[in-house]
Amino acid sequence: MTDTAAHPSTGASTGASTGASTGTGSTAPLIDPFGRAVNYLRVSVTDRCDFRCVYCMAEDMNFLPKAEVLSLEEIDRVASAFVALGTRKLRLTGGEPLVRRNIMDLIRSLGRHIRSGDLDELTLTTNGSMLFKHAQGLAEAGVRRINVSLDTLDAPKFQAITRWGRLDKVMGGLEAAKAAGLAVKINCVALKGVNDDEFHRMVEWCGEMGFDLVFIEVMPMGEMGDVSRLDQYLPLSMVRAELRKRWTLDEIDYRTGGPARYTLVRETGRRVGFITPLTHNFCESCNRVRLTCTGTLYMCLGQEDAADLRTPLRLSDDDDLLVTAIREAITRKPKGHDFIIDRRRHAAAVPRHMSVTGG
Repeated sequence: MTDTAAHPSTGASTGASTGASTGTGSTAPLIDPFGRAVNYLRVSVTDRCDFRCVYCMAEDMNFLPKAEVLSLEEIDRVASAFVALGTRKLRLTGGEPLVRRNIMDLIRSLGRHIRSGDLDELTLTTNGSMLFKHAQGLAEAGVRRINVSLDTLDAPKFQAITRWGRLDKVMGGLEAAKAAGLAVKINCVALKGVNDDEFHRMVEWCGEMGFDLVFIEVMPMGEMGDVSRLDQYLPLSMVRAELRKRWTLDEIDYRTGGPARYTLVRETGRRVGFITPLTHNFCESCNRVRLTCTGTLYMCLGQEDAADLRTPLRLSDDDDLLVTAIREAITRKPKGHDFIIDRRRHAAAVPRHMSVTGG
């Protein structure tokens, strides 16, 4: 199983009939037990990353054997089956998606769903390290908007947070993204005692650059060795209160399909959003499921129940078994997650690292 084997870069000759309409018959949309339409798929194309961010990974990570990882052709096939079942938004994540070999072949191939009108948005979340190389290609493939994870504008602090990253390389990538016409949203994880002195500067800088900004609470996922989640955790209610000391935050109804709730910064004209999995559970409107690079489908980021899509995918050349497995999985989508951080709970709420499920 290799990324280069018979993988198309154009057209629909993926070897995957999007066969949601074969055998199993129905192309009815995916509706979970709570009446929520599931129309947003996030796909982790790799668990590997060229950073080791202190809230995401341990420094000494054990990555998946390549033999367990879906080929790019198989990822295309699963994603296309979801599109045939009503998915309107597709986000590629990791790890770091742009470090996967031949990833642009997959992105160009998935772009056919944008051109056909079957998909509203194809996008990705990246750490920005490879944007200098791929920004123009992303735009040409049909990507219009990207999320870039960036928690500080201070180079030494950036290296401390990412362990292996270089801020100047990410900044060069952001300039390349702007030049390619990509809309950029900055994702900033609020870290107590680490970047909480920079929030005003982040708002100001994003205004200058023409970027939207989203603050995210630390999520209790994966063991972090000596790093304490409680020591990192900063509730966004405190972040919002601090921002209001300098900025006028007007509530708006803007939505991107994700969990962020947005305000408009009157002084900059840019949006600032807040993702609050701990202080305010956002599950009531969840329309998302997550596919790992091994073909495991998680119906909730904060729950361990999952469905194996790799086995039905590889058992048949048509998609009947795959679609049946997808539909069955959606019937098990829970109402919400159970994230909690406190001193009495030493283990992570979810044992897998964020890089395994995808951001």
